[in-house]
Amino acid sequence: MNSVVLTGRFTDDPKVSETNSGKKIARFTLAVDRVKEGTDFINCMAWEKNAEFVQKYCHKGVKYLVEGRIQTGSYEKDGRKVYTTDIVVTNVEFLEKKADTQPANPTDEFMKIPDGIDNEIPFA
Repeated sequence: MNSVVLTGRFTDDPKVSETNSGKKIARFTLAVDRVKEGTDFINCMAWEKNAEFVQKYCHKGVKYLVEGRIQTGSYEKDGRKVYTTDIVVTNVEFLEKKADTQPANPTDEFMKIPDGIDNEIPFA
């Protein structure tokens, strides 16, 4: 069975185009942390409705779960055969919101103690 599940972050916003026959394709690279150390950069492609979803909702730096299958191929370039490996995406799930990836604003009022509040514990 050819099945892949990856968790990682988009390295850039997806690049969306159409084939000559009019099918929509979204291409992106997923940065996936290795178990010990390092990161793998996995090329992915989503077609048709999956491509539309990726184009509309997926953004650089946000963490997603991507399901799909491995697809290998080859083509000729400058007289040499080039081999490719891609993940053909069948499902994408959010693991965090885009806002979760933004650094906190140090001027936020959250958890700021108002002036005039005694720092002593009122009970003991």
